[in-house]
Amino acid sequence: MSAVRSVAFHTLGCKLNYSETSSLGRLLEKEGFEKKEFDEDADVYVINTCSVTDNADKECRQLVRRIQRRAPESYVVITGCYAQLKPEEIASIPGVDLVLGAAEKFNLPHHIKNLTQQQGVKICSCDIEEVNGFTASWSSQDRTRSFLKVQDGCDYTCSFCTIPLARGKSRSDSIANVAANVRELAAANTKEIVLTGVNLGDFGQPGEDFFQLVQTLDSISGIDRFRISSIEPNLLTKEIISFVSTSERFMPHFHIPLQSGSDRILGLMRRRYRRSLYSERVAWIKECMPHAAIGVDVIVGFPGETEEDFADTYSFLENLPVTYLHVFTYSERENTHALSLHDKVPVSVRQERNRKLRNLSFVKTKQFTSRFHDTIRPVLFEKADHEGMMEGYTDNYIRVQTPYRKEWINSIVDWKI
Repeated sequence: MSAVRSVAFHTLGCKLNYSETSSLGRLLEKEGFEKKEFDEDADVYVINTCSVTDNADKECRQLVRRIQRRAPESYVVITGCYAQLKPEEIASIPGVDLVLGAAEKFNLPHHIKNLTQQQGVKICSCDIEEVNGFTASWSSQDRTRSFLKVQDGCDYTCSFCTIPLARGKSRSDSIANVAANVRELAAANTKEIVLTGVNLGDFGQPGEDFFQLVQTLDSISGIDRFRISSIEPNLLTKEIISFVSTSERFMPHFHIPLQSGSDRILGLMRRRYRRSLYSERVAWIKECMPHAAIGVDVIVGFPGETEEDFADTYSFLENLPVTYLHVFTYSERENTHALSLHDKVPVSVRQERNRKLRNLSFVKTKQFTSRFHDTIRPVLFEKADHEGMMEGYTDNYIRVQTPYRKEWINSIVDWKI
């Protein structure tokens, strides 16, 4: 190819990655590139990777092979967490042309323009300690809701986690910049914004904090809904919960990582709370907002997790008034403290524990939604047409499906559950 003029993206992982992919797409469109769907023919394919689990790494390799089969003359660029953690490993995948680490991700337009002149695979990366800048990102046009990145990186040292190694130290946008981005999204007719970050509750430049951000955004007109994405229980203060309960814009929906219901395992994980604090946060949410949805992250099969530890986790979650679980099977990650721990849990046992908690999640979700049967709640309907059906979410995150109606796209409708 004499020039690269079209680009297609694929995102692996979290809401934060989706916000960054969308921003990268806008950067390239401003440079005159045509954005295409990933299953279409394009001059270059960009895969924005995750590396929370081994499955994310495998999926990246599978995607590269798929591109090679369909469009062997196209260029392949890998960025994101996997690219920062294992650039040499990615560079060895047949078909990869460019690997961009954390510091170079948002220089993507420059690198793509030079793709036609390079010979062989190129790695552009640096030591993660050198990554200290913040680049605001948000998703737009892709869906009704916009994921807005307000914080990046993490200063915590959880023993299972590679994210600090992939994204660097905690850093944030300013409240003034976030507010300006929110107004821009409002002008584009965005109805809902999901605040995202690696460690969202740690938001704040000097003199600012997450609670101040929430208060500021609540006063901005033009956005009907805000959601707080995953936030650590020790950083989700009663002050924040109480404020959300009185807000018309912040939705009664929280996603709070637990990881384990065993205090002993929480200690081995180097988490900064114990189950008593988690219980207190959930109880306060339910006291202030009995109708609130609460999502939970939990890891099964962590080194040293005995049957008794897992039983503690299961019982703890079974008795908590939470709505749904995101269950992760522990997978060994290089350069984490957990690798040095003894008493590894057999993979088959990890998988069985995962199955049990996913079944519990199904039951919890059904119990929650059944409480609202025959009640009316506001639903924001999204753009997608799935074989004649459309879907949306209530304020408290109940998914609703109905026959497709174009006039309901990006509209909030009072809906009988």
